[in-house]
Amino acid sequence: MPIAADKNTLALKHNAISSKPVKIALAGNPNSGKTTLFNSLTGLNQKIGNFPGVTVDKKTGKCILPNGREAILTDLPGTYSLYPKSIDESVTHKVLCNPADSDFPDIIVVVADGSNLKRNLLLATQIIDLKIPCILVLNMMDLVLKQKKQINIECLSQKLGIKVISMNARESKGILDLKTAVQEPLEKPAFSIYDIQLSSPDFSSDINALFKNSTNSAYSNYQLACNFKLSEEKEHESDIKTIAEIIHKHSFNEKQHQNDETLIRYKFISDLLFNCSSSEHLVEQNNFTSKADKILTHKIGGFLIFVGIMFLIFQTIFNLSVYPMQFIEWSFIQLSISVSSLMPPGILNSLIVDGVIAGLSGIMIFIPQIAFLFAFIGIMEDTGYMARVSFIMDRLMRKFGLNGKSVIPLLSGTACAIPAIMATRTIGNWKERMITIMVVPLISCSARIPVYTLLISLVIPSSKLLGIFNLQGIALLILYLIGFAGAIAAAFVFKLILKSKERSIFIMEMPVYRAPRWSSIGLTIFEKTKTFVFEAGKVIIAISIILWGLSSYGPSDDFAKIEQKYKKNPNATEVEEKMASDKLEASYAGRFGKAIEPAIKPLGFDWKIGIALITSFAAREVFVGTMATIYSVGDPDNTSSIRKKMSADTNTITGKKTYSRATGISLMVFFAFALQCMSTLAVTLRETKHWKWPLYQFLFMGAMAYVASFIVFNLFK
Repeated sequence: MPIAADKNTLALKHNAISSKPVKIALAGNPNSGKTTLFNSLTGLNQKIGNFPGVTVDKKTGKCILPNGREAILTDLPGTYSLYPKSIDESVTHKVLCNPADSDFPDIIVVVADGSNLKRNLLLATQIIDLKIPCILVLNMMDLVLKQKKQINIECLSQKLGIKVISMNARESKGILDLKTAVQEPLEKPAFSIYDIQLSSPDFSSDINALFKNSTNSAYSNYQLACNFKLSEEKEHESDIKTIAEIIHKHSFNEKQHQNDETLIRYKFISDLLFNCSSSEHLVEQNNFTSKADKILTHKIGGFLIFVGIMFLIFQTIFNLSVYPMQFIEWSFIQLSISVSSLMPPGILNSLIVDGVIAGLSGIMIFIPQIAFLFAFIGIMEDTGYMARVSFIMDRLMRKFGLNGKSVIPLLSGTACAIPAIMATRTIGNWKERMITIMVVPLISCSARIPVYTLLISLVIPSSKLLGIFNLQGIALLILYLIGFAGAIAAAFVFKLILKSKERSIFIMEMPVYRAPRWSSIGLTIFEKTKTFVFEAGKVIIAISIILWGLSSYGPSDDFAKIEQKYKKNPNATEVEEKMASDKLEASYAGRFGKAIEPAIKPLGFDWKIGIALITSFAAREVFVGTMATIYSVGDPDNTSSIRKKMSADTNTITGKKTYSRATGISLMVFFAFALQCMSTLAVTLRETKHWKWPLYQFLFMGAMAYVASFIVFNLFK
């Protein structure tokens, strides 16, 4: 009986363990296909947050293994080794080297580029020495075959002491093999590739003593010590002090040790590849890549091609998005009419139609353009072209205090400044990183697209240049170039102001050109557009409701006088329109707009634009929602789009159109430079850890916006 009881206990324990989700970390070099594998495993079942204590993106997702067990995957930032050179890499080091970390995995899946195995195996051998159950995935095996190379998977597995799986994540080949391997019992790697005791046994002995209750290997304890040393958490203060004393006691040279370790590992890797792969290194599939790079990375031709590609992108954005935008515009007009007719007249009717629906219509109409922008950015990244853009721009960037790595955040800024500022963590040089953070918001983001598109449609004709090129598309490209030029000019000023003795080194891996993976791009478009709509939608609805209230109500005496003024007018339609317009001007929102009008009048802006400028500090795209609400409250006709209402608006004093070409262009330039995004300021504060940087950012961009708009308005007036 006791034996049977023991068996039942073991069975229950096994079932409990099996029912618990397994935590899997995906680690690997940049461009190894790690994120593609993550997307293949998780599909839409993923979310993005931040790692605890830092603003580094944390992508987590879930998948179900063949045996029904749930797996929770974390896509760690790409790194070349466990010795971090940037904030992103330090996060990967922290997660993998500290068993007390909340994200510490049960299993590590190391994703390696099979076509560039020697470099990728450095990180893999370091992770193996951490003595955590792990699996090595050889990705991009289709490239290996094209290069006519052969890799003996069984040999690699035997000599590394871990499971090795062949995969082509882009085509989902090998996914099932990986899931099956993950659900099987995995032991800790049996042997060490590198033993820290070989380098400094006394130092190693003291480090092991520090973690005397740990069952880790000597190398794992050493990396744990490095993790604590990098930590800023107060709970590790005593450990950090002890580690510093041990280092001083043994005169331990950390850099020399890293160099020695790297040499030992690469010697092991060279022997490993000699035994487990063919020595046939024929013409790389890089034949096409090499030929293409001669053109696309040419110091003059490459730059011109890049500008040409951006020109075509903006032409396409305008031309392809016309019809879906018209459909969305028509749909919201019909929705407004339907809701207005179904509900009895009154406050609730006005709130829903003039506040909520009008505000949302101002942003939803621009979804097609935003989706196309994300699609083109995704294609450039997926094909490998984005890395070439960094390379060709490096020489130009250095003259202005930046380097080639700054290009990725700057181009990412065309989508959103917030992740773009976070992307500066890959820039190791402090001065270049700070300059990039400060100027990224000058790059026109997707939140500006609704504003640009609305204003361009008001003041720029939709005619064709040379019968081919859309003038409105050209105007949009010019606005993006103005933002980029402003960023470069501001960077040059910061280069002269900020002082640093650090030397800048630009190292960028050039991946081979590949056809884009459409499912991955589609997933990116869906996630980014959903985030944009929901994040912007929450802000717009809140502001639209507040603005509706401020625009619908005012001092009762003033409203009574306006009603008395138009009471005896025989033309009912005219009375209704004029009264609504006068009430809007006399409302609380109108009074506020009138108060700030003198400050913005030199730029060609009236009080209505002034209200929208203030509300759009919450988020730039709120400008359109604000204008939609203002013109809906000020106009009882709900059968016209916001664009038509603004186009028909006239100045009550001069009788001229409110949105003249000078005013429209001045307003576009203002939005190109002004930092109207509270979230961006918050992220800058978190990244720089000092309030002065977002304050400087806000002030210098505001000054640029005001001066540039003043000049432009007077030039076109």
